[in-house]
Amino acid sequence: MTSREDFLRRVRDALEGLPTDERTVPVPVSYQRTAAGPTPEERGEIVELFSDRLKFHGAQVHVVDAEELPATIDLALRSHGASSVLAPDGLPDHWLRTWSAPADHRILADQPLVSILDRERTDAVITACAGAVADAGTMMLDGGPGQCRRDATVLADCHICVVRVDQIDYSLPHVLDKLDPRRPITWFGGPGVMTDPAVADARVGGAIEEPDRQLVVIIVD
Repeated sequence: MTSREDFLRRVRDALEGLPTDERTVPVPVSYQRTAAGPTPEERGEIVELFSDRLKFHGAQVHVVDAEELPATIDLALRSHGASSVLAPDGLPDHWLRTWSAPADHRILADQPLVSILDRERTDAVITACAGAVADAGTMMLDGGPGQCRRDATVLADCHICVVRVDQIDYSLPHVLDKLDPRRPITWFGGPGVMTDPAVADARVGGAIEEPDRQLVVIIVD
């Protein structure tokens, strides 16, 4: 078990040992009203840093307006040659509307009864996220709407993750309050991102194992 996994396990164990009403700390409404958020210029810098970190670690990154999202997802899936996609509960229907129009394109719901074999045979998985850390190029899933169960994101060859601009914060402390500590949290991206072999070859001067897996991050402005 890696040090990060061990740390997260200990945090979850500690939270499970607390009474339900002590697992979360309520934020006063007055704080929410007065806390200053990033300026538009700062927000742009945060998004640029996040995008740069992801690209450095081999991810494909697209920054689009909301109305461009279905077409961008369609392009990403077609570029990967995907004919089947795993989609979690709560994923907005219109995200896959363009891609799913052809009869030979299949959407598989991420349900508990779906077997691991079926998920492994799926070409791609698409999710939303719970939060993102710019300085690490990392995203988190906590099992909320539009987010797959923990094992689903590692089975498909391609993971498309949609991140809203307002979900991206500069560092981890700013993102923690967006996560549900009562749910298993999945971290992905950063140095462990699924890497395109050409990017990996240019960056480290050599091939890596499992080069076919790819992470595509679509940032919605």
